[in-house]
Amino acid sequence: MNKKQRDEISKFLSYVLRHEPHAIGIQLDSNGWANIDELIQGAQKDSRILDRESIQEVVDTNEKKRFSISDDGQRIRAAQGHSTTAVSLQHVEKEPPEFLYHGTATRFMDSINEKGLIPGSRHHVHLSQDEQTAIEVGKRYGKPVVLKIEALQMHQQGFKFFQADNGVWLADHIPINFIQENN
Repeated sequence: MNKKQRDEISKFLSYVLRHEPHAIGIQLDSNGWANIDELIQGAQKDSRILDRESIQEVVDTNEKKRFSISDDGQRIRAAQGHSTTAVSLQHVEKEPPEFLYHGTATRFMDSINEKGLIPGSRHHVHLSQDEQTAIEVGKRYGKPVVLKIEALQMHQQGFKFFQADNGVWLADHIPINFIQENN
């Protein structure tokens, strides 16, 4: 399978496993797991050809580690980024490093300066441990800007941080007083 095919499958899996499982007639459990056989059957109804090998290849080669396959090999889930209310992943609370980063676009800065960082349609605000990842995320939405988050200080004041299976840091909300624009 070439990179373009892997990317197409990855985008499809992200759409279905994070946002719209019902689009292909599958259900996710509260931890975001979908039965792989049902996923393959649902994809066929959507005129997509998937098999276990192609799914495994996407999971194994995805640089961002967006997906996990269960230990028994029967289920798959997205690591984070869900907007569907059916999923309520229980991430382990962790103490964050001193600083984390959030990549966004300049066009969102007025709202961020007013409300801080909010999850929007997702369950959590997503944060990176390094600036380069945040820049790449910001580029997806327009002219990028990187925000430096005083994560450890927030944690010391009672805010909770979690880390997804793929290393992405998660928080419920980042108040404006903990955000610095990183130029």
